[in-house]
Amino acid sequence: MQIGLIRHGLTDWNALGRIQGQSDIPLNEEGRRQASLLAERLAAGPIQWDHIISSHLQRAHETASIIAERLNIPLLEPDERLKERGFGQIEGLTWEERETKWGTDWETLELGQEKVDVLGTRAMEFMEATRQQFPDNNILVVSHGGLMSQLFTLLMKEQHSRRIGNLSLTILEWEAERWNTILYNNIDHLN
Repeated sequence: MQIGLIRHGLTDWNALGRIQGQSDIPLNEEGRRQASLLAERLAAGPIQWDHIISSHLQRAHETASIIAERLNIPLLEPDERLKERGFGQIEGLTWEERETKWGTDWETLELGQEKVDVLGTRAMEFMEATRQQFPDNNILVVSHGGLMSQLFTLLMKEQHSRRIGNLSLTILEWEAERWNTILYNNIDHLN
């Protein structure tokens, strides 16, 4: 079993450096173009993907729809566990706006953000449930940078060190009772 983990395409808020969190921001034209480029890469192989699933947030769901259509594979119902981390009061703000409002140590403040351990638990629950439900399938998953970063921290430990790029592709394979990294945070299709 292989799982291809994809971060959704670019949105206007991504381009402006605004934290989206669970705000339901759509893809922009560049994000749609990125999704098409990744779909072409996936269609060229070498892995045959069986289906695709995403979070319910429209930027992830539209990315998944574009890929599903090109690969002619089923798009499953969105999974709530794949939604982005809730960022509370900082959603919609840029780094500069956060520092202006709360100072340079704003990350240490309680501003209504979803706890990282809660985020990690739901990400790992999704992975285990998917592995058990589809043990003989290869599945594409479209989610969000915050969720995937926490998932990669839990699965890859110190190997995970880079920011998760828009439309990046990470491929994990279940083998010998563990997830092994085949490809990590790759954006070759965008170059």
